[in-house]
Amino acid sequence: MSKAICYGMIGCGMMGQEHLRNIALIEGAHVGVIYEPDAGMRAEAARLAPDARFVESVDALLADPAVEALVITSPNHLHLPQLEQIAQASPRPVLVEKPLFTDPADLERVRALNLSAPVWVAMEYRYMPPVAALIDAAERVTGGIRMLTIREHRFPFLEKVGDWNRFNAQTGGTLVEKCCHFFDLMRHILQDDPVRVVASGGQDVNHLDESYDGQTPDIWDNAYVIVDFKRGARAMLELCMFAEGARYQEEISTVGPKGKIECLVPGPGRFWPAHLGAPPVPQLIESPRSPKGPRAMEIPVDPALLAAGDHNGSTYYQHARFADVVRGQGAVEVGLEDGVWAVLMGMAAQASAQTGRAMAISDRGFAPI
Repeated sequence: MSKAICYGMIGCGMMGQEHLRNIALIEGAHVGVIYEPDAGMRAEAARLAPDARFVESVDALLADPAVEALVITSPNHLHLPQLEQIAQASPRPVLVEKPLFTDPADLERVRALNLSAPVWVAMEYRYMPPVAALIDAAERVTGGIRMLTIREHRFPFLEKVGDWNRFNAQTGGTLVEKCCHFFDLMRHILQDDPVRVVASGGQDVNHLDESYDGQTPDIWDNAYVIVDFKRGARAMLELCMFAEGARYQEEISTVGPKGKIECLVPGPGRFWPAHLGAPPVPQLIESPRSPKGPRAMEIPVDPALLAAGDHNGSTYYQHARFADVVRGQGAVEVGLEDGVWAVLMGMAAQASAQTGRAMAISDRGFAPI
């Protein structure tokens, strides 16, 4: 029997509820205390975690001695202030949703965080079974990755509490809010850091007919981003958020001198049209240069994990590893530095698209070339 862990949840909107469902699948884990200011989200969280106690502030949650680990799933612009609040109170292991911060001026605040307990940044895409299978086999199949391409063709941003995800000021922009996952994947797959980013993007289709307090959303819905890495590899992101009619939502490929490997990942099963039958199964495809001939294999995901969220079971696998960290049996796999790089890459891409200039990038920030 695994050691019991009592979690405290900060925020229980759509993503927070996915975390609730997945924590419930972890042996010995339970959510004991929740802070969620929205009445509707609080009611849904109470349904998913009926034994949890609700508190009226983050301070009250942090003051509860029963809480052994924290999960932050609040709106993006609150992540950093809440981490600072935790650092000043009683630090405990924290899993914080991406992105770490939303304003380039806040980088030094992140660097100044003094958290004596482990911090895990939630980059779920690493743990999707088809993506994990690609990562494991990429070097063998490619003989050393020279090109990496990530394509996401998906649905528009969903409605969130207070419509916070409709505006760049609260999200950091689409290439930060949505795409930091993919920039993290680039660094993780290539095991290298970027040096140059160039991008083109904008808002062409989605949310243009919406108005919130007289303001039209400014969140982008499509982009291309090219990233050069220190050791010479190149990576590209292609994002389109008005392409939910596609069979697969993510397509990731790596290519090197020996061959190519790619994975195809379907979107959330709840969005798959019932009249088309069963949702597609993720695939992994190896295409060696010699002997030629692609080899495709299915990478099915446990139906119980698919039912627990929209990320192909990755939230469960991430929580299982985080629980090991909390129990002192594992190490953080996605730390603050990973979270910083993913945000900086997204911000550099936003800046490149806005200015029409390439951006030099380092762990200290980015600037036009």
